[in-house]
Amino acid sequence: MNIVIVGGGFTGIQLAKLLVNEKNTVSLIENDEDVARHIGNQVDCTVIVDDGNNLEVLETAGIAKADALVCVTSSDEVNMITCSLVDAVYPDVLKIARVRNYAYYVNTASAEKKHANEFAGGFRRPLYGINYMIHPDVEAAEAIIRAVENGAVGNVLTFDDSELELVRINVERGSKLCGSCLKNIRMLTDINFLVAYVEFDGRTYLPSGDTQITEDCILGVLLKKSDMSAVSELCGSKKRELRKVALIGAGRIGTTIAEQIFKPQEKTNFSKIKNFFTPKRAATDFVIIDKDKDLANDASAMFPDARVYCADASDETFLREEGIPDFDLAICATHNHELNMVLAAYLEGLGVKQSISLVTSSEFGVIATRLGVDVAIPLRDTIVDAIMSHLRGKAVKEIHTVSDLEIAECEISPESKMAGKMLKDIADPGKFLVLLVRKPGHENYQIAGGNTQINPGDHIVLIAQGEDSKKVLVNFAGKE
Repeated sequence: MNIVIVGGGFTGIQLAKLLVNEKNTVSLIENDEDVARHIGNQVDCTVIVDDGNNLEVLETAGIAKADALVCVTSSDEVNMITCSLVDAVYPDVLKIARVRNYAYYVNTASAEKKHANEFAGGFRRPLYGINYMIHPDVEAAEAIIRAVENGAVGNVLTFDDSELELVRINVERGSKLCGSCLKNIRMLTDINFLVAYVEFDGRTYLPSGDTQITEDCILGVLLKKSDMSAVSELCGSKKRELRKVALIGAGRIGTTIAEQIFKPQEKTNFSKIKNFFTPKRAATDFVIIDKDKDLANDASAMFPDARVYCADASDETFLREEGIPDFDLAICATHNHELNMVLAAYLEGLGVKQSISLVTSSEFGVIATRLGVDVAIPLRDTIVDAIMSHLRGKAVKEIHTVSDLEIAECEISPESKMAGKMLKDIADPGKFLVLLVRKPGHENYQIAGGNTQINPGDHIVLIAQGEDSKKVLVNFAGKE
């Protein structure tokens, strides 16, 4: 693919690195000369020092032959204008824009929904020329909600509303799994699950049947939601019901989380996360804390049945007076990501049973985990994942990164080299692992096994080493 990126910040650089590693042709436009020079030393791509919202500059970067344009500058307006400009001249180019202003995001979504019926069966240009608008706060909030829905035991990936999910679980001391090889797990339990990856000693890798499970390693486990408690217990920890939850931060991310957990202006509380919040129980408690008076007042008006405090979440006297140390979960979702990490660890130290922290990147996620935070949601990596999902083309539906591994969903085409074969015959240990398969006409995915045969029209989810990901996807999808 030929891709033009406008904006050389963290997201632009990370995207360029990933795309170049997959042998794509990348041109990056950055108007700061020092930043551009830094990028040129890091990434093997064309770097142009100029403004990206200039058609001549874009054409110099190769927009006429590009498959996609990604605008991730610090200015929403520049991102949107650039997409609109390209759409007017090169409408076939896929256009993705990061937009931080929530008003732009929500108004665009509302307009699209309002006029959807007017163009049913027809075609019109996307608003502002943007095919996909990425809002960082929305992406982060959705990632946090997925973790909450699964009891905050670890980062969670879901697949097309399937009952299956990929959960990151710690193996605790005393676990029945300690000392066992993966090929022998079936002797310990009859629960159908699959270990997709293993994290240990700073390394993340694809396992084989001979991989030994040890104390303090982390497993990426593919399982049914209904089996989550049993598998957690097998790993040495029990999944708790989250009846008491404290949300630290009433900004955009916090409000979006609260809207899902605690429906505004609704008396039937916690209807979204019914597996862990039980509205019929009087003990259920939801608290929102923010030291900003205006944000606290807005949250109080929006969520009248929640307890909302304008207070400092690091004030131990306040926390103890309100009983926060006895809570089941603390979600730290302020825009101060370093504070989130410290608060989450601090609250667990006071007695809160589990914690979720929004952090800047995966590097900070490692630090947060070492501080004792149960789930760290890396904002920047979440945005990169969202953009990469849209860049994969029609054959590939979704992509996520786990350290150096990539998890992707794709459709098997008639041209696929793997079509008609059983997974045991095409296995390549250490390179990739097929996790899920969904057959045409079926709504649900099934966990893949060695005897699973894949055919054209099947949808699969696989995990692969980052450097091998593109080649593996091409082999399965049968096309770029």
